[in-house]
Amino acid sequence: MLRTFTARLATAVPSLIGVVIVTFLLTRVLPGDPAAYFAGPTATEQSIAEVRHQLGLDLPLWAQFVRYVQDLIHGNLGQSLTTGQPVLNEILTRLPASAELVLCGLVFAIGIAIPLGVLAALKQGSFIDHACRVVTTAGVSVPVFFTGLLLVYVFYYQLGWSPAPLGRLDVFFSAPTDRTGFYLIDALLDGDGETFRAALAQLILPALTLGIFALAPIARMTRAAMLSVLSADFIRTARAAGLSTATVVIRYGFRNALLPVVTTLGMVFSFLLGAAVLVEKVFAWPGIGSYAVDALVASDYAPVQGFVLAMAILYISLNLVIDLLYTVIDPRMRVAA
Repeated sequence: MLRTFTARLATAVPSLIGVVIVTFLLTRVLPGDPAAYFAGPTATEQSIAEVRHQLGLDLPLWAQFVRYVQDLIHGNLGQSLTTGQPVLNEILTRLPASAELVLCGLVFAIGIAIPLGVLAALKQGSFIDHACRVVTTAGVSVPVFFTGLLLVYVFYYQLGWSPAPLGRLDVFFSAPTDRTGFYLIDALLDGDGETFRAALAQLILPALTLGIFALAPIARMTRAAMLSVLSADFIRTARAAGLSTATVVIRYGFRNALLPVVTTLGMVFSFLLGAAVLVEKVFAWPGIGSYAVDALVASDYAPVQGFVLAMAILYISLNLVIDLLYTVIDPRMRVAA
């Protein structure tokens, strides 16, 4: 396992270097002039040139890149021009909000999609199988932001069951003590049941939105993997040996179907990181996605670069975890590694 970890970590370095280069170049070709934006609509050419000099935008492109890499080496992601705060601090502050939202949505999707996919494979052509197909088709077809708006309209405006979609907590509650950045966990550590219920109420609709989006590919892959495994010779042998249905399905069938499901979970998690940007805007969620969108509109380079770099590190780390899970699920992978 250590050899696998080291090999995968070595391949991650070129990926990070490529992300740094591409992100830097793409932010420089964005439409708009940050100097003109922050100088104001009534600024003169001289004042715009002064702002451009202060931001270092008058330097050659290679000089700007060298300065950017030097700052990265020292752990400096720059300073946001819109908020006036260091980008690293902003990302570390907002990342737990996005992580809590994405993880809750993924847990919801796994809890429904995997049992639904297994049952659909066991009962082909039944009502459950048709329901699985309908759910997966709808989950892929409906845009995630439309799902969020629809849930807000039904459960907030029409039924009044959900609180106003205005962030992580209602205005009448104070944030719990910052230990993990996850409001649900911090509220439990504080022993504050009211804050926990308030944070959970705010989290349900955005997490449900992401969960519906993630449910479709997980259920579809689980069903396909289970169908492939259940038709294998060793499953027929296990049934002929008189083993119980639960043992055959769970111990022999589901375990051998886990590899493609885990691979799908990794891809779905990366998709959720992108979809969370739209969900955060719909629900006014103070995560790094909405932070990056606001910076992109203002042509604020540093937060956009920091956001992409943070997402790249998360994605590479996730792939590393999935590779290690392979060796746990299937011991043959250790030999191959």
